[in-house]
Amino acid sequence: MKVLVVGGGGREHAVCKKLAESPLVDALLCAPGNAGIAQTAQCFPDVKATDVEAIVALAGKEHVDFVCVTPDDPLALGCVDALEAAGIAAFGPNAYAAQMEASKIFSKNLMKKYGIPTAESEVFTEMDAALAYLDTRRAPIVVKADGLALGKGVVVAGTIEEARQAVVDMMQGGKFGKSGARVLIEECMFGREVTVLCFTDGKCIVPMRASQDHKRAYDGDKGPNTGGMGAFAPSPLYTEDMAKRVTDEILLPTLRAMNAEGFTFKGVLYVGLMLTEDGPKVVEYNARFGDPETQAVLPLLDSDLMEIMMAVREQRLSELDIRWKDGAAACIVLASGGYPGKYESGKLISGLDDAAAAGATVYHAGTKMTDEGYVTAGGRVLGVTALGETLGDAVVNAYAAARKIHFDGVHMRTDIGSKDCK
Repeated sequence: MKVLVVGGGGREHAVCKKLAESPLVDALLCAPGNAGIAQTAQCFPDVKATDVEAIVALAGKEHVDFVCVTPDDPLALGCVDALEAAGIAAFGPNAYAAQMEASKIFSKNLMKKYGIPTAESEVFTEMDAALAYLDTRRAPIVVKADGLALGKGVVVAGTIEEARQAVVDMMQGGKFGKSGARVLIEECMFGREVTVLCFTDGKCIVPMRASQDHKRAYDGDKGPNTGGMGAFAPSPLYTEDMAKRVTDEILLPTLRAMNAEGFTFKGVLYVGLMLTEDGPKVVEYNARFGDPETQAVLPLLDSDLMEIMMAVREQRLSELDIRWKDGAAACIVLASGGYPGKYESGKLISGLDDAAAAGATVYHAGTKMTDEGYVTAGGRVLGVTALGETLGDAVVNAYAAARKIHFDGVHMRTDIGSKDCK
């Protein structure tokens, strides 16, 4: 099969590497891809992931048999719909189902209607009403832009004044464009966060290994929110008892709710959980693989990803026995200095071969190839993943490899997994 992966970050690099292991895949393409993905797939850097028409045209021109649409934006724009309409098999939810991520209000209303545990919340379309509501609440409190905002449309406000500023920034200042035209204000839940990525074909839902992401920029979970500074899997917090509870109270009810509302979700459903004193609750849904969770989860997959994707699209997921490797995986993100704020690009990267020789897999997120070698070309530059018999082993191995890589201004957290390495 000739397979096209849509996207160009570390997550897509992980997907490409896993697909390349499949005997079903004869040729692998990626649009736009990146310098690291180019080692595994033929890249088309001039084709943007959000240009649905160009993606369909590329798939047709290259006689692609199957397309994996990975990022949130093209899913919300109907890339899967357009590909299927053109007679090209595609993996991922259609645009309507992708609203599970593209609209926090859509998913929150679904959870409320079907009794899926989540934070109490209110929706606002007018700024004055939102500000008046905040005057009746206590901090901490959470303000969310309704639409997609590159994973940064959530403000956990420590004071009501901070929450008011977030509302003004979103609804009047246009901080997140149209995504902030409507806001969700919800109670702040307390507990530990766990991510459960699930394969689902609309008929059944199969959880992957649970993972934990680290969103804050600096050690100790301090600093601004980022797209993710590292992740590990499996999560020791996600015990067998917790997994059963989440399946019974959240995963299966979510599947039933989506079907009851008349839309079939086929693809990867990301379920972000808060493990509160009252039990697990949904923080958010995403309609695709997470980043950097994927870089920690997929290396543990011991089954054929291509076979799984085909089964999801054809709604025969229940026929598969999806297997996982023993042990754990940890991913350390190397970012440009200043990220998630302003940062410089074009910094020469060294030590990639040394990290690979140490047994790690280096996923490229924001790199570019020049005559001098790989240089930085993004906020999150690389994800260094290593395996181990235990989580502690995986973390030690990942950091040992990550420290072999250097570029000017390189920044990484030094405490990924530290709370859970016991």
